[in-house]
Amino acid sequence: MEINTPKKIRKADKKYSDKQKMSWIDKIKKIKLIRKDPFGNFLFIKRILVSVLGTITYPRFNILNNTKVEGAEHLINLPNEGVMFISNHQTYFADVMVMYHVFCSVKWKFKSINFPIYLLNPRAKMFYVAAEETMKDGGWLPKLLSYTGAITIKRSWRSKGEEVNRGADTSAPNKIKEALAEGWVVTFPQGTTKAFASVRKGSAHLIHELKPIVVPVYINGFRRAFDKKGFFLKKRGTKLQLTFQEPIQFTEEDTIADIQKFIEKNVRLPEEMKTVK
Repeated sequence: MEINTPKKIRKADKKYSDKQKMSWIDKIKKIKLIRKDPFGNFLFIKRILVSVLGTITYPRFNILNNTKVEGAEHLINLPNEGVMFISNHQTYFADVMVMYHVFCSVKWKFKSINFPIYLLNPRAKMFYVAAEETMKDGGWLPKLLSYTGAITIKRSWRSKGEEVNRGADTSAPNKIKEALAEGWVVTFPQGTTKAFASVRKGSAHLIHELKPIVVPVYINGFRRAFDKKGFFLKKRGTKLQLTFQEPIQFTEEDTIADIQKFIEKNVRLPEEMKTVK
């Protein structure tokens, strides 16, 4: 029996590898364009959608209305993953869309949304927490918007416009954890677009468990400018305000109660805080 020498083994390996050359499909799979986010959405499709939707919505934010962005400098040097934005909530979709504009803008090192060339190469790894019923039962447009980064969860306190009392969505923390591992996540701790709403404790638990970098956000003017869903203009010439505060990262020494108090203080508008004792 012939014994392969190291040289013959190397030749045999080369011959075998030639037969096992990557197919064209395997090669395509290595291209960035076909990469997916944690929820199976193709990143290149997300970029196209964000670019198209950004182009469509830009006049609503910066021509028909006037958007003032403050604190964008806090975002420019943030890491590309592990960042959670906690914000008050005024419309279903306009709030998120204007934040997407800012996120894409700071990718280009801009501190405002005055230069929409950022839509030529938008950020793709952006996500936002949304009620499952809003995204699935609201028609074709919410389903399309869902592809841009919705993390859908079942609300334990409300369903189809009615108050309910059901168990928390146990899959939500894992979904948000996966999204944070890939990019930036926007969440609305009040869980509703109603003014003066209380802050729910779920976000404090998540922050305590996952330890993301937390960026508090104030938004204002969106209720005056848009309908509840954020699709239709109610009033032109409205001043829209978007304020990003300094990022903070909690430690093990910070309790859930500490985080909850921080959220309650930082996601309400100043006029809402006056009503909180």
